[in-house]
Amino acid sequence: MKVAIASGKGGTGKTTVATNLALSLSADRQVMILDSDVEEPNSHIFFDMKLTKMKDVSIPLPEIDNTMCDLCGKCADFCRYNALAVTKKSVMVFSELCHGCGG
Repeated sequence: MKVAIASGKGGTGKTTVATNLALSLSADRQVMILDSDVEEPNSHIFFDMKLTKMKDVSIPLPEIDNTMCDLCGKCADFCRYNALAVTKKSVMVFSELCHGCGG
């Protein structure tokens, strides 16, 4: 059985629900918990355990080649999350808005 606890909003109790569910189910079966919170994975603090594996995760960010860019604005039009803004002189990249689509 695979169970996912998910929400786009922080502070909804995802970690609390996931860790308590894992603890409840572990009484009679083997349980694995995977905390994929990109900002603050902290489910391990609810268990008496050491982390066995940690991996940094990143997304590709746009790199603007100013020698080839003619400021046409197609990149900004393509970006659904407004992570790119074309000005009169350059293209601005807002990395905190980027979702790493590679477009």
